[in-house]
Amino acid sequence: MRLLFALIALALASPTLAANEIESKVEAALAAESRPQADRDRDRNRRPLETLNFFGMKDDMRVLELFPGGGWYTRVLAPVLAENGQLYVAIGTNRVQENILVLPGFEKVEVLETRANLRRDEKQRIYLVDDFDFGVTDLDMVVTFRNLHNFDAESRARVNKQVFKALKPGGLYGVVDHTRRHMEPADGENRRRIDPVLVIKEMLDQGFEFVDFSDLHFRADDELEYEVGRRSVSGNTDRFTFLFRRP
Repeated sequence: MRLLFALIALALASPTLAANEIESKVEAALAAESRPQADRDRDRNRRPLETLNFFGMKDDMRVLELFPGGGWYTRVLAPVLAENGQLYVAIGTNRVQENILVLPGFEKVEVLETRANLRRDEKQRIYLVDDFDFGVTDLDMVVTFRNLHNFDAESRARVNKQVFKALKPGGLYGVVDHTRRHMEPADGENRRRIDPVLVIKEMLDQGFEFVDFSDLHFRADDELEYEVGRRSVSGNTDRFTFLFRRP
């Protein structure tokens, strides 16, 4: 009986220990001397620790970051996963390859050289992606931050299809993006926003389960009227935070 109680206590304690381990590693990554001040200035708005905890990230996961852009999250994820896990980046990786992955401490990050033909439609001011394959399977998690709005519906479908294929059963897909009013037609002011209901529908169409949402990035004073880069909105956009799972 004493052994049984000990095992139960250990099981109950394990998630807390894991969370604390992740917390310390995220905080260490955020405090790294090499981290640019411009990145630090966005911590309060982007809330990386709370976001990664909501996604359920652990330091021993195999994680893919999509569309890493300038690498704001890459600088956080890579140190967290360096010892026990693996970070991959894919699609739109030029800047992180040139500016971040060459730095000490980022050697383990693996760039997935997909066959994706990422190109910009200048007329519609969106990006397009052709058929491709990530070339990896059994990932624990895929994350993308403020990116899905940049693509047309067909390209999003291609990306989400390959995410589903790359994840292991039970694998998680975390998404953050700028909120557009439900069913609002596209215009010049909302082109870098996306309808959260549409995102859920598109994920369900690919076979994902909707796990949960968070109000971590809800901003009541974003009226959802203006382009996210406008001075009155930038840094304070309302964003939805969703978690999906491959069954």
